[in-house]
Amino acid sequence: MQATRLSIPDVVLFTPKVFGDERGFFFESFNERIFRELTGLSVNFVQDNHSKSQKGVLRGLHYQLPPKAQGKLVRVVQGEVFDVAVDIRKSSPTFGQWVGEFLSADNKHQMWIPEGFAHGFVTMSDTAEFLYKTTDYYAPEYERCIAWDEEKIGIQWPFLEKPVLSGKDQLGLALNAAEVFG
Repeated sequence: MQATRLSIPDVVLFTPKVFGDERGFFFESFNERIFRELTGLSVNFVQDNHSKSQKGVLRGLHYQLPPKAQGKLVRVVQGEVFDVAVDIRKSSPTFGQWVGEFLSADNKHQMWIPEGFAHGFVTMSDTAEFLYKTTDYYAPEYERCIAWDEEKIGIQWPFLEKPVLSGKDQLGLALNAAEVFG
């Protein structure tokens, strides 16, 4: 497994070593020891989530506040998404900045999004199935949403049409109005 720190170094892109032949492929999607060696972090994943989205569906920018903040290890098992992490830690030198990567069933990349980041993705293929491991349980009373098109963040989403949003995501807040991390 190879780890690449992105332009916000706390966000890490993982590229697994894939073993393939005419029968198919095999790869290790998570190994706690290797994760700890590559990131310096010891995490405890407590929940796995699986979503399916149609082309053009945008989910996010979601996060949970302390004491229920979540780190997420995300990947795609069918299709392709453009995945985004936004630093929402006011004390961080990269506060309000974002990183994005294409994650797909073909490239098998995974992205580590630590606590203190808002997360979102848009589906690029006809459908996509998205898996993510979280370091804390879903707690709706601590969940928040920043607007996907927040100008102060300036995410360069790779689509031409307006995305399909949930009702919750249509109500996303501006960064300066959102509760964020200290």
